[in-house]
Amino acid sequence: MSQATDPGHWSPPYGIAGQDVSAYQGNVDWAAQWNQGSRFAYVKASEGNYYVNGNFSQQYDGSRSVGMIRGAYHFAIPNWSSGADQARYFVANGGGWSADGYTLPPVLDIEYNPYEGQTINGFYFGNTCYGMSAGQMASWISDFGNTVKSLIGRYPVIYSTTDWWATCTGNSGSFANYPLWIASYPSSPSSSPGTLPASWNQFSFWQYSSTGPFSGDSNIWNGDLASLSTFAGNSVPQAASDQISAYRNGHPALGNQTTAITCGLVNGGCFQGFQGGTIMWSPATGALPITPGPIADAWRSTGLESGRAGYPTSELICGLKNGGCFQNFQGGSFLWSPASGAALVQPGAIRDYWASKGFESGALGYPTSSLTCGLRNGGCFQTFQAGSVLSSPSTPPVLVKSGPMLDAWGGTGFENGVLGYPVVEATCDASSCVQKFQGGVVAWTSTSGAWPIILGIADTWNTARAQSVPIGFPLAKEVCGLRASGCYQLFQGGVIMFSPNTGAFTLTGRLLDYWQKSGFENGSLGYPTSSANCGLTDSGCIQSFEKGSVVYSNSTPIQSVAAGAMLDAWKLSGMETGSLGYPVSAQICGLKDGGCFQMFAKGALMYSPATGAQPSINGPIRDLWQQGGFESGRLGYPASSVLCGLRNSGCFQNYQGGTIMLSAGTSANALLMGPIRDAWVKSGFEGGTLGYPTSAQICGLRNGGCFQNFEKGTVMWSQATGAQPMTSDPIRARWGQSGFESGSLGYPTSATICGLRNGGCFENFENGTIMWSPTSGAQAMVPGPIQQAWAGQGFEGGRAGYPTTSQTCSPDGTSCTQSFQGATITWSSASGVKILTP
Repeated sequence: MSQATDPGHWSPPYGIAGQDVSAYQGNVDWAAQWNQGSRFAYVKASEGNYYVNGNFSQQYDGSRSVGMIRGAYHFAIPNWSSGADQARYFVANGGGWSADGYTLPPVLDIEYNPYEGQTINGFYFGNTCYGMSAGQMASWISDFGNTVKSLIGRYPVIYSTTDWWATCTGNSGSFANYPLWIASYPSSPSSSPGTLPASWNQFSFWQYSSTGPFSGDSNIWNGDLASLSTFAGNSVPQAASDQISAYRNGHPALGNQTTAITCGLVNGGCFQGFQGGTIMWSPATGALPITPGPIADAWRSTGLESGRAGYPTSELICGLKNGGCFQNFQGGSFLWSPASGAALVQPGAIRDYWASKGFESGALGYPTSSLTCGLRNGGCFQTFQAGSVLSSPSTPPVLVKSGPMLDAWGGTGFENGVLGYPVVEATCDASSCVQKFQGGVVAWTSTSGAWPIILGIADTWNTARAQSVPIGFPLAKEVCGLRASGCYQLFQGGVIMFSPNTGAFTLTGRLLDYWQKSGFENGSLGYPTSSANCGLTDSGCIQSFEKGSVVYSNSTPIQSVAAGAMLDAWKLSGMETGSLGYPVSAQICGLKDGGCFQMFAKGALMYSPATGAQPSINGPIRDLWQQGGFESGRLGYPASSVLCGLRNSGCFQNYQGGTIMLSAGTSANALLMGPIRDAWVKSGFEGGTLGYPTSAQICGLRNGGCFQNFEKGTVMWSQATGAQPMTSDPIRARWGQSGFESGSLGYPTSATICGLRNGGCFENFENGTIMWSPTSGAQAMVPGPIQQAWAGQGFEGGRAGYPTTSQTCSPDGTSCTQSFQGATITWSSASGVKILTP
């Protein structure tokens, strides 16, 4: 048995599958063919008047034995003998017919000459038309057909190709009474065999493949199984006969009939050909005409009544806009105009949308193609004069206008591309259009053209337009492949940058220029992480990036503040409205200990790895720090911001090497790290006994000593005595009379201590003590016999009380005396100490 060489060959999407075989296929496994889906078979019976198929019985009876409807065909050799002779030979050798419902009418196979140019057994077979003229060939076919009809009661089916029929019969239109079996092998899957020979406007059988899926040649019947059985039985329903006759009688313009009523069409339908067209009939639709012309041609291309349009449900109606016509069918309406051609509009969402726009008189105009479905996600589309209408289960029908918008969308892959289906109609004005799709938008202007904008960038663009950011329309499509999988798209007013880590943000104007100069996304700033925020004080703008922020104002240049410590410190200061204001320089590094600085309108930010970034605000504190040599001076880098709100409107700033203090009553002065500052801290800072500093720390005193003045005193320091506060003015004045640290008393060795009897105070020094009370004043007491005697009396709490004079001695040092509130104490080398009381 000969099997199909391509069992997986495509099949037309409608009709009943079948096959034709000859002796070449040998004994066919009909059960296998049935199981594969074949339901009818034509078997070659004879050729010329000299050949019969030796396998005819096995093939003809075998196909029937598995339940197939079957028939026989004759291969014509027209120049061998007359049509009548070959017809009789055929009928005598298997070409008979009976109206049993399972015997198909016989077939005349009239086609290309398989023996073209050959002489066999002395007989020359001639050219492709068997050496006959078109008229001779048409006469031969009529002779064959009429003889068959006289023998079996019906005309045979004619098997041929459109090309051969046109070439060898002159495209005769005289055989419409004969059912057509058309041979046509499209190179790719199709629902139509293409143009039919002139005698027919529809076909009964279509041979579409010689390689599969079935053994022999593969075919379809243009109808359902019931209509195939009816065709085999050749019965005409009475209703069909009556209604076709009635319609013809009411429409004499149809002219004379050219065929008998032929039934067995899909859904029990029938047709009859007339000079002016064809009347189609079905139980559901009645009798209605198909008028020759473009709508009839379009209906034929969809598969006639077996196709998606089905039977006509109205007559052809013309007089529409621009000379158009339409005709309704079960499966929709065919519309035609001279400009658009004929196309089918089927019921459904797209037709409803077209109707809502005013049918052919509306914005969409006439359809220019039929509905096409099976798109991605179950979508469909149909083209109209105005453009293409798309719909899917998740998107409504929407028009994409022909022209640059449709071209731009098509450039992305239509609905299969990144944009997907349209979701709303385009919004247009005189010079621009924007249309939203599932995956972004298409935007057009008359100057920039139409470009797609993909989601991410599209969302940012929509937001920017809503906020009146001057980004404009796209000038090119999105470009990807940047660092970190980034993309960008150019617009009239700037660019939108995108990366998966940062999102999509606009860049325009001065900010864009500055960013470009920094090296784009590969430079010192990286990708933007925000859109520009304008409307700041002094008409300023700021935009954040991966590695910093860029900012400018009317009165300050555009500058960046690097991400990290510097940007954090500037933000903490209040940014452009805070204590520093706008940046006015770039960040400059290479300072001591790896430090950096950046100038701002109201000061500077100073950074070192040890201190972090700290502000240095213009004013007395910064001026004093500058006088000390900035970060290279004794104070080093600032270690805090300027903090205010202290007593008497005071402020301070800490540095690596100390603190600078100021108040409403005192200028800025530095407190260097060390014992003097420690003593001040111990005293209670600016709120303690010393108050604010009123001088810098001054060194170079005797024995390497230092001092610093404060509102309420002085702190004295030497290596031997440490730092000691002097907070009593009388005691300090008396110490000054003695010559300060270079005098007889030397450096203080204690702080000023008060709270003694009668509000008194004292302070110890290297060489004595100064005692003070409101009534006695400040008096020095030096170590010796008098001081010891006074101590023995109970110090200021004894009967002697506070000293009222300092100790005086004779020039030779052999005697001394000192007065007290309650006594006088004397000493001499001869008599020792005496206490004299009043």
